[in-house]
Amino acid sequence: MIRVAAAGDLHVGPEVAGAYRARLAALADQVDVFLVAGDLTRHGTVEEGEVAAGELRGLGVPVVAVLGNHDYHSDAESEIGGVLRDAGVTVLEGDATVIDCGGTSLGIAGGKGFGGGFEGRCASDFGEPEMKEFIRHTKDFADRLNTSLTGLDTDVTVALTHYAPCADTLEGEPPEIYPFLGSYLLGEAIDSAGGVDLAVHGHAHKGTEKGLTSGGIRVRNVALPVIQHAYAMYCLEVPEPAADRFPAGERVSAW
Repeated sequence: MIRVAAAGDLHVGPEVAGAYRARLAALADQVDVFLVAGDLTRHGTVEEGEVAAGELRGLGVPVVAVLGNHDYHSDAESEIGGVLRDAGVTVLEGDATVIDCGGTSLGIAGGKGFGGGFEGRCASDFGEPEMKEFIRHTKDFADRLNTSLTGLDTDVTVALTHYAPCADTLEGEPPEIYPFLGSYLLGEAIDSAGGVDLAVHGHAHKGTEKGLTSGGIRVRNVALPVIQHAYAMYCLEVPEPAADRFPAGERVSAW
């Protein structure tokens, strides 16, 4: 059993420094890893990035994060990523990492992701250069995510993004903004990789916690306004040998 804590959309700044960290006091006693699904900052400044790093430094468990759109706002995403890494946080952007959880391997692949919409109501790379660039950015990321997930050979595998890979977890948001909250291309990348046990994202503050990709992979929206706690906790069962394996849909439970 691997115990995963996850949260997104922390949106910290200097005036709240230390407040979120105080809510993580019991983390190391409860979980094996902490996943942060983007938007660690409010306006993407280096100062805010340093506050976020302070909240996540030395928590007693591995911390793996992706950046969100807010973290890109001031064009300091590279600096923010560097500050987080200096604090011991693993920051993913289209790549993967493997964590040893007491002899069980946990593979995490992810990155920010991007928008575009979902089946039947999505944009395409047709027409103006700006529209083509928009969708090609998502396609490029989806390809890197799929490659990273496919390259993992671990007991349990998690996809971590900021943007949503399915529409289910956007329920509660205005449908008009779905194309700016996620893309079915992310879900396709997760589904076609095979063997993914859980997908985690943030970004949709008014969305819903639980959903599924088109291929049936469990998806969790862990934006703080959605989960209403400092973090959500999920138990990921280590699969049995192929002949005795539980169905994929039964491996995940929320605490």
